[in-house]
Amino acid sequence: MTTTDKLLQMGIAVALFFGVMGVILVLTSRLRSRAGERLQTAAFLAPSLLLIAAGLLYPAIKTIYQSFYDAAGTTFVGLDNYQTIVTDGDQLQVLRNTAIWVVLTPLAATLVGLVYAVLVDRAKFEKFAKALIFLPMAISLVGASIIWKFVYDYRGTDENQIGVVNQILKSVGFDTYRFLLTEPWNTLFLIVIMIWVQAGFAMTILSASIKAIPEDVMEAARLDGASALKMFRYITVPSIRPSLIVVLTTISISTLKVFDIVRTSTGGNFGTSVLAYEFYVQSFRSFNQGLGAALAVLIFVLVTPIVIYNIRQMRRIEAR
Repeated sequence: MTTTDKLLQMGIAVALFFGVMGVILVLTSRLRSRAGERLQTAAFLAPSLLLIAAGLLYPAIKTIYQSFYDAAGTTFVGLDNYQTIVTDGDQLQVLRNTAIWVVLTPLAATLVGLVYAVLVDRAKFEKFAKALIFLPMAISLVGASIIWKFVYDYRGTDENQIGVVNQILKSVGFDTYRFLLTEPWNTLFLIVIMIWVQAGFAMTILSASIKAIPEDVMEAARLDGASALKMFRYITVPSIRPSLIVVLTTISISTLKVFDIVRTSTGGNFGTSVLAYEFYVQSFRSFNQGLGAALAVLIFVLVTPIVIYNIRQMRRIEAR
């Protein structure tokens, strides 16, 4: 398809959009009653609702439906695919890895971002320091994974090293280490990449919340003789609790969907696969539609409580 064809299609889509909106305006502009206003509202919402139904609801329902069928998607097998997830050795390892990711990544990234935000707050080099830790956010997860593959690169102790970490180990007299190949520690080294990327996000949100704490509250705590540690524990953390919840839940959702890092760094080998990557493997490599759909449903089920909790917390904050 040429560039001209793409531009033509884009122009047709834009014209169609404005055409539909124009028709709705013309048809509903003559309705002045309350019922007419409701009809106008429904008319404007209808296109969006149709797109949501076609792009979200239908695929979701179809995925749930496919999760009860076999690999070919032709024979009904009930809960067999879900049973495989919780009984098969390889799938159990995937679940364990995912649990480790979801527990460690949000906590570590949020802690790093929080401590960093507190330490550089109102410092002379604050802007530079914040830009430094935020830079990884501008890199895609694939790019970050490639960078860290070089950092973790393994070569024999007697060979010249290009991996930063192994060069350091060699310099202090230790043997080089297979960071991405040695189970189960390789999963932790992959998590470091995600923490490196997400710490900048956590720092940015939490730093803004820290600056929003009233200065008179901080001054009163200082006059009462509170140490820096007590101020952090009893003033800073309670004051920014809503932001902490947002950061933790957002990073948790991103972590549950992590795919790029595992795919780029290890290809899911050496015991590093997680749910999102296993879904890809089963659906598009092994062509096991049933198990792939079941994994997708499981990811959705795990993400949903986090989203609901986040929404409830935000509503409580707005109600205050």
